[in-house]
Amino acid sequence: MAKAYWISIYRSISNPDAMAAYGKLAGPALTAAGGRFLARGIPAQVYEAGVQQRTVLLEFDSVEAARAAHWRRSPAEPTGRSASSKGCKTAAPSELGALHIP
Repeated sequence: MAKAYWISIYRSISNPDAMAAYGKLAGPALTAAGGRFLARGIPAQVYEAGVQQRTVLLEFDSVEAARAAHWRRSPAEPTGRSASSKGCKTAAPSELGALHIP
C-alpha cells in the first residue's frame, strides 16, 4: 500500500505561544495515530517565488490512516483546535493534504 503525506503550511503565526500550545497537543496526538514527522520548521532557503513559511510534513501508512488521524477524537481535540485558530493562519482551508504516492 502506498504511503500518504500530510502537509501543513502556515502563512503566518501571530501568536507563537498559542502555536506552541497547539504543537504540544497535536504532535503527540498525530504520532499516536501513526503519523511520523519527516520535516517541520522554517525553510533554510527558498527559491524563485518561495516564501519563508513554517511547514510540517508527516508520513502515514495510508490515506485512510491520515484521514483517521485528522478526524480522531481525543481529549485534546477541542483545546488543540482553539490554540491553532488563535495562533496562526494556514495556507489552505484544510490542513489535511494526504497525497497518495505509488
